[in-house]
Amino acid sequence: MRPSARTVDAAALRGIRLYQRFLSPRKGFRCAHAALTGGESCSAAVARIVREDGLIAGRGRVAAQFRACRAAHAALHGGLLPHPGAFGSQVQAGRVQGVCCCGPVPIPFRCG
Repeated sequence: MRPSARTVDAAALRGIRLYQRFLSPRKGFRCAHAALTGGESCSAAVARIVREDGLIAGRGRVAAQFRACRAAHAALHGGLLPHPGAFGSQVQAGRVQGVCCCGPVPIPFRCG
């Protein structure tokens, strides 16, 4: 018996909330996409996508979010920022901490 899409979506959202509440505050770094753009983190973006489209229907958007995070990590790690101050005070100071959330295991990074 396969779980319904609504059950899968609810489980995914519960998992994201648990991650955001208990793990994320303790890990010591933040999402590379959020660090670079000043926008929402991958967990917030994926939760929004699941609420809007569902996990299965939104999987393309989720994958695109992780690709954007991977690109943000590369930009931060490689120093490919367009100009100082473009993405907020964390980048202005030349010291950015974050995580590349492009897979099942977060990869911490520190630049600057």
